[in-house]
Amino acid sequence: MHWNDAAILLLTLLAMIALLLLLLHRTRLGSLVRDHLADRPRRRLFLASVSFFLTFGIVRGMVFCITHQIPPFHYIIMQGRHIHHLVPGILILLAVGYGWLCEFGNGSDSSSIFASRLMSILYGVGAALTLDEFALWLNLKDVYFVREGRSSIDAVVLFGSLLAIGAWGAPLFAAIARGLTKQNPQR
Repeated sequence: MHWNDAAILLLTLLAMIALLLLLLHRTRLGSLVRDHLADRPRRRLFLASVSFFLTFGIVRGMVFCITHQIPPFHYIIMQGRHIHHLVPGILILLAVGYGWLCEFGNGSDSSSIFASRLMSILYGVGAALTLDEFALWLNLKDVYFVREGRSSIDAVVLFGSLLAIGAWGAPLFAAIARGLTKQNPQR
């Protein structure tokens, strides 16, 4: 098994997560996010969106390096089996889902801001790792850089758009809903 290959992916993603958390905690960016995204659910959607797109870009870049034999990147191989990056993505999504079921990092009163940020970032990371290989789920074969692999890009764009709309479009949709409710009072 190439532990160093898995370690490169893991260390890269951990560095990105640590950098995002540090930027939110130790710089003006954290207060800007709090000031301009007033409610906690939209802040979580924003963080998930940012980590989703960063992870997607990082993983696409690493796979490009692998397919063009640019060191130090290689596929993760365990006992002769290629471990696709959707596997750790699924495990991360399962862990985040379980954490949220246990009300860890979900924004409840007893949940810390750090836990909320961490879980949101991890959700974006897990979703990106998983959806980047959506074409693999769909075709049940490795079609990453061929025409059939386009469905992975489509899935990433659609889901990333959903995250972004939730983060930035929520006030608009709430205003539209209030406007519709005022126009059509209950009978």
